[in-house]
Amino acid sequence: MTERTPVTRALSALRSDALRDGEIADTVTLDYDARFFRRKGLMTDGGMRILADLAQTISLDEGDALQLEDGRLIGIRAAPEPLLKVTGPDLPRLAWHIGNRHTPCQIETGALFIREDRVIAEMLRHLGARVEADTAPFLPEGGAYGHGRTHSHEHGATLHDGSGHSHGHSHDHDHDHGHSHSHDHSHEHSHDHGHHHDHVHHHSSHDDTTARAEDIPDGAAAVPSDGRRDP
Repeated sequence: MTERTPVTRALSALRSDALRDGEIADTVTLDYDARFFRRKGLMTDGGMRILADLAQTISLDEGDALQLEDGRLIGIRAAPEPLLKVTGPDLPRLAWHIGNRHTPCQIETGALFIREDRVIAEMLRHLGARVEADTAPFLPEGGAYGHGRTHSHEHGATLHDGSGHSHGHSHDHDHDHGHSHSHDHSHEHSHDHGHHHDHVHHHSSHDDTTARAEDIPDGAAAVPSDGRRDP
């Protein structure tokens, strides 16, 4: 019978600016969705099985780290994934329209990068942009307060505070902003707090409440709670 690799728990995370050179013992490579979680079984690039069990849901960026119970640090690497590269003569205008749809966006000199989205791509082409497929790590802007996912009305991609409330917010303004919609928030929020918040999270599972150390298979890159492997 094959002996299973032992599992070590990670109970906290550190931001890249708190790390010193030479502190990383191993790394784990995750795509954008997989870097947003609270509890999750992971396999490091070096073959170590770990169980992340954090106090709250967090969005981890390239260069951040998980801290194991024994003090070792597991660095976070962003995995390449399918993206759309957006170029054009007026990038600030294009970026505004992307942000107006609450779509995560990576901003580089001369180009914007978003995840594959046929509707957004068509909109951008209509605005005069060139949109082409690309594969690269996705490192979008983290929002006004630094780290964390920007607030997405379509899939609730906020940095959770552990309450699990990301309020699906299907605000009734249709975001084509004819520009006099003064956002006075009398718009029919229908949050009727019978609490059926439609959490249509694009993300696999942020909080794997069933994850156990023995559930992490050898050789797995990352194991979301729904049993599917991250792409």
